Amino acid sequence: MGQPNVLRFAFVCALLTALTASAQVVATPPYTVSVFATSIPGVDFAPDSIAVVDGLVFVGYGDGAAPDGSDGKSSTIVEYKLNGDVVNTYTVSGHNDGIKVNPKTKQVWAMQNEDGNPNLVIIDPKTQTQTQYTFGPTPHGGGYDDIAFLGDDVFISASNPANNPNTKPAIVKAQISGNTVVVTPVLLGNANATDIPTDKIVQLNLQDPDSMIIDPLGDLVLDSQADAELLIVHRPGYDDQSVYHLGLKQKGAPVQIDDTVFAASSYGVILVSDRDGETVYAISRNIFSPHAAYSATPNSVAELNMDTGVLTNVVTGMVSPHGMAFVPGR
Repeated sequence: MGQPNVLRFAFVCALLTALTASAQVVATPPYTVSVFATSIPGVDFAPDSIAVVDGLVFVGYGDGAAPDGSDGKSSTIVEYKLNGDVVNTYTVSGHNDGIKVNPKTKQVWAMQNEDGNPNLVIIDPKTQTQTQYTFGPTPHGGGYDDIAFLGDDVFISASNPANNPNTKPAIVKAQISGNTVVVTPVLLGNANATDIPTDKIVQLNLQDPDSMIIDPLGDLVLDSQADAELLIVHRPGYDDQSVYHLGLKQKGAPVQIDDTVFAASSYGVILVSDRDGETVYAISRNIFSPHAAYSATPNSVAELNMDTGVLTNVVTGMVSPHGMAFVPGR
């Protein structure tokens, strides 16, 4: 009976570095927090999106590049081992704002320029090669932000819409044709949705489509960040697609979030990037509740009640948490 605990302890020790969190970053028991990685001033800074595959952690550093790619600067994606050691770095043209792993190919998809002129870079960790793809004119007038994989389908959030109300796509489905990414609409910014707490129909006006993730039930979850709401899309892209709305609240007031993750196993670690704090933190506890949801608020990581939209802090004192990933343990 003791062996699983030994394996779990070894896993957590391998992932957490010996560095402790700064004094103002505080975890509420039973949670603990420590430092996984830090920026290198003047080299790689402003950590954001995080993706994990086969014991490797990929973190996107914005490096001050303009979110519409207009300054010609680049971002850096750093590949780490679970103990925080750097394995490799990749330079991508533009401002990186989304990283996800294709679960079938194990390749890393990196999206650049969320405000306009987007491009996609696909990295093969095995060969350490990367290929860049372009998009045609965006139907909503902005850029693309995050990526989610569901079966054979690839979904992308259509960020920074040019119109209010937003009648253009907020989520698109993507297919690669040659060196181009071709997109088709999945969810319009003014679609109707069922509000989860009230069971009433509401009309959306999504002004800030941002992060996405597939939840444990196989639904697509989109964060409309400045709107302080999540959208849950059941069977996205199919004729019987249905959409659900969840307003987000903390201490009784609407609150915007960035990434949301779900506990994929009882044992594991949540990685979160504190972008303006120039640090990637690791959050752990002895055992996670099945499928528990956690979100990055403006200065904390909080557990999210998916029935009510209420967020309860588990780690406070961060400067600007953004990207998150759950790393399952044994």
